Amino acid sequence: MKPRILIVDDEAPARARLTTLLSDIVDDCPHELVGEAAQAQQALDSIAALTPDIVLLDVQMPGMTGIELASHLAQGETAAPAVIFVTAYDEYALKAFEVHALDYLLKPVRASRLADAIRRVGSLQAGTQKKTVNEIASTLQSQRKNFSVQERGRLLLVPVADVLYLKAEAKYVTLRTRQREYLLEASLSALEQEFAAQFIRVHRNALVAREAIIGVERGAQIIDADSEADKTQESWQVILQHIDDRLPISRRQWAGVKALVR
Repeated sequence: MKPRILIVDDEAPARARLTTLLSDIVDDCPHELVGEAAQAQQALDSIAALTPDIVLLDVQMPGMTGIELASHLAQGETAAPAVIFVTAYDEYALKAFEVHALDYLLKPVRASRLADAIRRVGSLQAGTQKKTVNEIASTLQSQRKNFSVQERGRLLLVPVADVLYLKAEAKYVTLRTRQREYLLEASLSALEQEFAAQFIRVHRNALVAREAIIGVERGAQIIDADSEADKTQESWQVILQHIDDRLPISRRQWAGVKALVR
């Protein structure tokens, strides 16, 4: 079934541009454009009347912003349309995903990028029963290609493929690449579930990129640093490509790690 699309943007030229792009990709990416809206209240009325599957939504609009509108939709009791933000402002990306946006496209939007976003939503909605926006967002998260990191007032995108390990420290997770470290406010358990195909747990506080593991070695691990004489025991550590960091492997995780280096 072709996804039904509603365009929401307060600028007429921007709506016209999206209409043209949708027309250009309709053969390769079948869909149905069901309407347009210039502000949030009109969008809410159109969503209720037209029941679109996808809303192409601007961020900066008078009155209720696109972020506020998406949050309102996500909190509704009925199944909400999937939200794809289309905006000229990259600084709202983190907030967009916090309100369960399924994609974030920067203007000027390329036709191929728009088609990819629509296909992703369409493939998830295919079937006998329409998914809620939260269910689709949960599925799409496993396909993330970047970590979003806030640093000094900026939003940085760190490619998942560049990350060598993730280590839990207090309420943050240290994200280690070949070049440097970043701090990510996230749950290690949630990251393990989301990126199970790319990372393996080696210890209760560490996930390591499967492709970054090049071997294991024996090393001493301090197990009681508060005693008068530090107690140590011999343990296995994972060897990673590109960096000298060594991470201990717990007994519980040893079998899984060992299988990767045979």
